[in-house]
Amino acid sequence: MRPTNYRLPVPADAGRMAVRNWLVLGLLSLVAAGLFSLLLVLARTPVLQSWIPFVDFFHVALVVHVNLSVLVWLLAISAAMWSLANQTSRRSWDRFSFVLAGVGTVIIVIAPFAGAGNPQMSNYLPVLDHPLYFAGLGLFIAGIASHLLRTMLGARRVQNQLTGSDALHYGVVFSAAVVAAAVLSVWASAADITDGVSGQVYFEFLFWGGGHVIQFAFTLLMMVCWLVLAEASGCRIDLTPRLALVFLLFLCLPIITVPFLYLGHDVASPGHRLAFTELMKYGGLSCLPVGLAVVAGLWSAPASEGEGRYLRAALHSSIALFAVGGLLGFLIAGLDIVIPAHYHGATVGVTVAFMGLTYYLLPRLGFEKPAARATFWQPYIYGGGQLMHIAGLAWTGGYGVQRKTAGAAQAVDRFGEVAGMGLMGFGGLVSVLGGLMFLVICYRSMRRGRGN
Repeated sequence: MRPTNYRLPVPADAGRMAVRNWLVLGLLSLVAAGLFSLLLVLARTPVLQSWIPFVDFFHVALVVHVNLSVLVWLLAISAAMWSLANQTSRRSWDRFSFVLAGVGTVIIVIAPFAGAGNPQMSNYLPVLDHPLYFAGLGLFIAGIASHLLRTMLGARRVQNQLTGSDALHYGVVFSAAVVAAAVLSVWASAADITDGVSGQVYFEFLFWGGGHVIQFAFTLLMMVCWLVLAEASGCRIDLTPRLALVFLLFLCLPIITVPFLYLGHDVASPGHRLAFTELMKYGGLSCLPVGLAVVAGLWSAPASEGEGRYLRAALHSSIALFAVGGLLGFLIAGLDIVIPAHYHGATVGVTVAFMGLTYYLLPRLGFEKPAARATFWQPYIYGGGQLMHIAGLAWTGGYGVQRKTAGAAQAVDRFGEVAGMGLMGFGGLVSVLGGLMFLVICYRSMRRGRGN
């Protein structure tokens, strides 16, 4: 079998500008999320938590951090990847979508300092129950919805002679369709929630279905990133383009069951919650064909050189984190902090893959190639810190420490609990350092490069 080149070509002119805009929005969202994450780590770390005079701000900070680091960052990079798949130039449409999302992001960041409070700690998408915050969130989602519609309408038909780049193109377009399904799921939930339901319970019901569905889009894009990073770092992936396309489409197939889950269960019923939990737990295994192909390619790959060294470092870290997060998902047995250990592993696995893709894109967008040594260590520092963070959460979760608590509310007093939370705090601080390294590396590349 001849090796296939899995590359993501960067469009010229207006298409390149769209990729750059969404990439910058994602990076800026991480800058803001990093500031809030520091508050979260300090608010949970023994000894250090007593230094914070505003622990009551914990839940507000948690809402903004999650929205920026999980929603805005992941969807902004998703939008950048959609821009890579767009074959036609629609500059006005691209600009309109980006401005909507950008203005929405700014409002999300400033809303807590403009009086928005009343945090509702709903799963998948916690919110601040305030009109200003909803205005920002609505504008951002409108921008994303506009851009994914543009991507789906601009997709080209499947060709008889597929290349590796074609397979990646269709995988990216599939992800836009899955995000559209997630948006429709939120709409279906809103239509089914009975009158009188409000507060956190309302938002829990509202985002439960769509929150599970959108994970398939992020996982699909992560698989695309893995293929790109593996090829760019010198790995041979023994998948024909057509088989790769089938495996990427296979990742979308569990979404076919979503309409039946809504028809079969009331949104407020335990059956609805369980059905979507099982969908993600077992439907997520659909990533195994592509994932195992990449791991097999890594197993027999020669040592990487140059750019390939740091791209492979990002690939290693992403695979490790996503695998740990996936395994922890099968160990969840309550409402303790094993749950955030699971989703930190899975979500950060996607994040590291997106970081690796960012390194891949920077020189191809006209910026300077990242500094090789720092860029090689950054995924390991960030990923290693997150692994310690996850291990501490999972360890302490075994003692029954509840999620979404801080300070004395955690009731951490036994040695094992204190040690676990200490490991969590130390790992969190290390990962913050790794996150800062990523932002500094990207800033230097953009500042020194032309970006033409």
